[in-house]
Parts: sequence; C-alpha cells; structure tokens
Amino acid sequence: MLRRMNSPVLLLISLLVLAHSTLTWGASNKNGDVPRGVIVDIAGPIGPAISDHVVRSIHRAESEGAALLVLRMDTPGGLDSAMRDIIRAILNADVPVASYVAPSGARAASAGTYILYASHIAAMAPATNLGAATPIPLGTPSPPSLPSPGDGESDKTDPPSDPAQRKMVNDAVAYIRSLAERRDRNADWAEKAVRSGVSLTAEKALENKVIDIVAADMQSLLAQIDGRRVELAKGTVTLSTANMSLDLLSPDWRTELLAIITNPSVAYILMMIGIYGLLLEGYNPGAIVPGVTGAICLLLALFAFQILPVNFAGLALIALGIALILAEAFVPSFGVLGLGGLAAFVFGSIMLMDTGVPGYQVPVAMIAATATAGALAIGATVYLLMRARRRAVVTGSEALIGAHAEAVEDFVTGDGEFSGRVWLAGEQWHAISDRAVTKGQHLQVTDREGLTVTVALDPQHYNS
Repeated sequence: MLRRMNSPVLLLISLLVLAHSTLTWGASNKNGDVPRGVIVDIAGPIGPAISDHVVRSIHRAESEGAALLVLRMDTPGGLDSAMRDIIRAILNADVPVASYVAPSGARAASAGTYILYASHIAAMAPATNLGAATPIPLGTPSPPSLPSPGDGESDKTDPPSDPAQRKMVNDAVAYIRSLAERRDRNADWAEKAVRSGVSLTAEKALENKVIDIVAADMQSLLAQIDGRRVELAKGTVTLSTANMSLDLLSPDWRTELLAIITNPSVAYILMMIGIYGLLLEGYNPGAIVPGVTGAICLLLALFAFQILPVNFAGLALIALGIALILAEAFVPSFGVLGLGGLAAFVFGSIMLMDTGVPGYQVPVAMIAATATAGALAIGATVYLLMRARRRAVVTGSEALIGAHAEAVEDFVTGDGEFSGRVWLAGEQWHAISDRAVTKGQHLQVTDREGLTVTVALDPQHYNS
C-alpha cells in the first residue's frame, strides 16, 4: 500500500531530475550558481556574414540561457544594412550584450561606434579608439573631406552640400542620438562623430561618458561589470559576472561560406567564371562541364551582389565590355571593338563596388590582371585574323585555281576548243582546253565558270 502511494511521488521526482539535467546550463545561469557567458568576435569589415553570425549567436545565447554575451570588436566599419541588423538584435535581446573593443590597438570605427552605443555595456581596452562614424553613400569613390579627427573637442563642421548626403547624415545623427539616449551616453559627442568624423581614445571616451568601462582584459571587464543593472527587452536584470565562465562561439560552416561568397574579390571572380563558362558552353554545346560550372558560379555571384553595395551601372559596363570583346572575334574591326570593350570592362570593374566602405572594394591589382588577360586575348584574336587573311584560300571556287587534275578521256574538239572530263579534287569535272588533251595527261586548272573548268598542261609534267 505504501509503495502504491509513493509511486506518483517517485515519478514526479524523476521528472524533475530529468528536467533539471536537461536545463542545467539555463537553470545554473538563472540561479547564479555557475554563471556562463559567450564571446563573439567581430574582426574586420562588418558585412552580411558577420551580421548573420552575431544575430544567430544572440538568439542561441537566449535559448541556452546565457547570462552575458560579449562582442569583442576590432573593425574599421562596414555596411549600414549589416550594422542595423546587429543593432536591432541587440536592442531586442533577452541577454545582456557587452561590446568590448579589444585587444589593445583595436578600433571600433564607423559602424562599430553605432554598435558600441547600442550595447548594454560599452567597454574598451587601453590604446584603442572609436569614432569616424560619418556615413558614406554608395558609389562614392572616397569619403567626403572632414576635419582632422583629434579627440572630439571641436564641434566645427560644414554641412554637406549634396542634398542626398545631407539627408543621409541627418538620418545617421538621429539614429545614433536615439541609441545614446536609450543607453544614457554622450549624445552630443555621438552627433559630432557622425557630422565631423571625430574619434576618441579609450581614456577620452570614458572621460566623455561615451563608454562605461576601460578594461585591460576580459577578466577585468567581468570584474568591473559585476553587479551592474542593465535594461533588457524583458526588464531590468543585475549582472553576476565575478565567477563567470566564457565560451567562444566560433563561426560555423554556413557563416564561413557566406563570408567567402560575399568577399567582393571572390564575387568578382565568380562572375567572370560564370560568364566565360556559359560562353564556352555556347560555343561547344554538349561540353556540360563549362555550362554547369558557369551557371553555379554566376548564381553565387548574383547572390553576393544582391547583398553587397553594387553599382549596377558598373555591372552593365562589365557586361557590355565582355560582349564587345567577344564581338571582336566575329566582326573585322581590327581591334576597335576589343579596345572599346576593354575600356568598358575596366571602368565597370572600378565602379562595381562601393569604394567608400572599408573592405568592400575590388582590388585594383585584380582588375588590372583581368584587363591584361582580356587585352592579350584581343591581341591574339587580331593576330589570328591577320594571319588568316594572308593564308592561301583552301575552300570554294578560288581554291580550284592552280589545282592539279588528270584527264579521264581524250578531249574532243568542237567550236574551236577541246572538251572532256577530268579528275579533280576527288570528283569528275567537265573541262575545256585550247589544245588537244589525251587520256591520262596531267593538267592544271586555270579558270572556272560554273561547273566547267579551264585546264592547260601541267608544267610539272609537261615533258612526261
């Protein structure tokens, strides 16, 4: 009877133990027994791959009950769309996010400054800097002229003369001020970082209340933020980081592949392989390999261009240039089409990417190498065409002039000329001559009219 009464209790205890073992990490974090956090590195230009990695890492940290997520940054900036995806995930996160510019010598320029302002905790290592947050419009070859960065004390700046640039700067100012006000940070300096492109060292940033902490290493960071209260989307939480264990979340294969594909140089090469692969398949139907390879590479390149700052005028110039280079092989322009196509290709390649965004340019050396290969192809085409023009005709009626023939029968006379059949080029032809011809004599074609050839004795066999 006692066993029957205790069996439901034992079952309940078993279920509780199972649930506890399944949710060990989350429960330990929430109870503060063994607090655990994660580190996500942002190294290099911020693009689609990094933004995807950071956003998915935040969601993973939330689902696994992590007590803190640290963004360890060293970035020159990046794409506006990728930056906003990261900031949106931070503002709506249910896990505290601390942005930490480290190690010493690192920077959080441009987009990195916005992310610092959006984070719950903003920290920097000594000998690091942030700022230079002026937005650069797509297609701008270089950043607009700005005052010398200095340490942000000067507020002199001239508004952009271009209306589109002015609207973009005003939008960026409103955005970073809203982030500063939400995190109770220096909004006035944030505006100067956008309008004037000023920068700050770690110590000056702390002095100007741009960041919260200067920490020499990760342990110092955790010690300084222990006990701080931060405002999350779900409410206010108190950080318990004194004995926290941090795990590094490395990019998975999906992020690595995305990073490779969205590299401007790789996307450029994929586009070239795709175009030439499809052209080779068109010239050699049934080859299969060039067509399949070209189609895959071209689709990958188009996917990359979809999320990269591509200038479509540059893309159109590249397509026009390749078309003109190919036309050179079929139209006798003696290099005019090829040179025009080469010029269009070079200009299009230079215009293709937004050269104002750090890390998102096609290297000039790669453009030069591709253009040189195109020039060599044009030169080879012109050379082969000129050599073909000097070569003797080997087909058509002109090829029969001077050909050797043999009389199949004795020629008969009529109307002042002799006529008969000859063996010529593997066929029997009707022939005429101004003198008598006997069967078996070697002859040479001197003229042709329709299906009749004019022959004379072959000088090589005249005495035979």
